[in-house]
Amino acid sequence: MRNAQRYSFLEGDPTLGEASFRPYLPFTLLYQQSSITASALLDTGASVNVLPYSIGVELRYDWQRQTTALSLTGNLAQYEARVVLAQAVVGQFEPVQLVFAWTQATNVPLILGQVNFFMEFDVCFYRSQLEFAVSPKALSE
Repeated sequence: MRNAQRYSFLEGDPTLGEASFRPYLPFTLLYQQSSITASALLDTGASVNVLPYSIGVELRYDWQRQTTALSLTGNLAQYEARVVLAQAVVGQFEPVQLVFAWTQATNVPLILGQVNFFMEFDVCFYRSQLEFAVSPKALSE
């Protein structure tokens, strides 16, 4: 992977030992004049990026103004979700636009999934080393 930046897995519940480590990516989210620094779980099994309600409010999204509804599945199926767009800055890479399912759920982590984080970035997991590497998608030449 060219121009990859490496990150360490973060420990969750210490009582679980090595099984508690997860790939959380630090990055910055930008929407209009608001920005936040956050960490998101990289989830290759998630179909979409998921933005918890509180982070959406912090970015100053207005729930009533978001008119594109989205149905989530699994643990989040019971919650309403709306589609929102935000710029994301990962490491030293150029900003990219990400699409999020902004959910009313409050007990969910910020999740980066297939649509569209893994469409914009290549990720290589080195689980035995408790590390992962991220690089922007390769542009066709």
